[in-house]
Amino acid sequence: MRVFIQIPCLNEEQTLPLVLAGIPTHIDGVDEIHILIVDDGSTDRTVEVARELGVEHFVYHTRNMGLARSFRDGVDYALQHGADIVVNTDGDNQYPQERIADLVQPILRGEADIVIGDRQTKTIAHFSPFKKLMQGVGSAVVNFAAETDLPDAASGFRAYSHESLIRLNVVTQFSYCMETIIQAGNKRLRIASVPVTTNPKTRESRLFKNIFQHMGRSAQAIMRSYVMFKPHAVFLTLGALFFIGAAIPFGRFIVLTAMGVAGDHIQSLILGSAMLVGALLSIALLVISDMLRTNRTLVEDALERIKLLQYAPDRTLDPRQVTAAEGAQHPSLTVSAVAVEARTPSQHRATRG
Repeated sequence: MRVFIQIPCLNEEQTLPLVLAGIPTHIDGVDEIHILIVDDGSTDRTVEVARELGVEHFVYHTRNMGLARSFRDGVDYALQHGADIVVNTDGDNQYPQERIADLVQPILRGEADIVIGDRQTKTIAHFSPFKKLMQGVGSAVVNFAAETDLPDAASGFRAYSHESLIRLNVVTQFSYCMETIIQAGNKRLRIASVPVTTNPKTRESRLFKNIFQHMGRSAQAIMRSYVMFKPHAVFLTLGALFFIGAAIPFGRFIVLTAMGVAGDHIQSLILGSAMLVGALLSIALLVISDMLRTNRTLVEDALERIKLLQYAPDRTLDPRQVTAAEGAQHPSLTVSAVAVEARTPSQHRATRG
């Protein structure tokens, strides 16, 4: 059992030693623990500090790419190196690293595919009352969209099984937290929650400038994911609302016509026509989104199969060393070699040591 603990970093030379010091060196049921630093365009000594403290696995971004891209690239590297579980924590030492052992246990016992550390946000001293309220509202919205019951959907302290990462696809550019929960919920993955405490605040968040920007971007990610998985709920509701909006002024116009005074209320007919057009557009969007959902399902199924081949256990071999004879005996090796060699120079650079 191999666990990769990935730490997205952006200029974390001051706090990274605290994070690394708290990471357990032994976890019951785990054979290997590896630490992966995802350097998201740091301009300080983050990488040098990590090397000095014994970290061997690195993913480099030449410029800041954001948390979602860092998570995705880190997961790609970990799976390529045979990770059975990937734990995500932060470089600002917000989370209690010693609880990583508790985070992975539900996965090791086969009880969960994803485990999220519940920060118990109502007890965090440096959170304002408004932020605590918005955290609760945000978690409620995500739970509604994902059909889950998680107390802290925004927590980035998480453990993912190999199988769950094969099925999840991060497409947002802001934060993966909300999107992966909604995907996991709609794909019927098992999600568990483990209560944790948080360490004292070390710095302001670099993910967003203020809470309103965070709320806006999070809402955008939630809406996109919800429409992606439940277009019928969205567009049927809109269509019904527009239809009702059309029926009321049309009904009013009919009544006024029967009374012989419709000529003075032509605006009811105009409003009803506009609402009816909105209802028809909603139905058209529903048909289009349903076809797109079918196409997305087929694409995701193909991606899962590609990932299973790409991250197969025998893929630890260097693809360039696979001979024709080995390729004939193990077709998956040949497919994996093609998958790796097809990378473009613009993609992230991942190295060990």
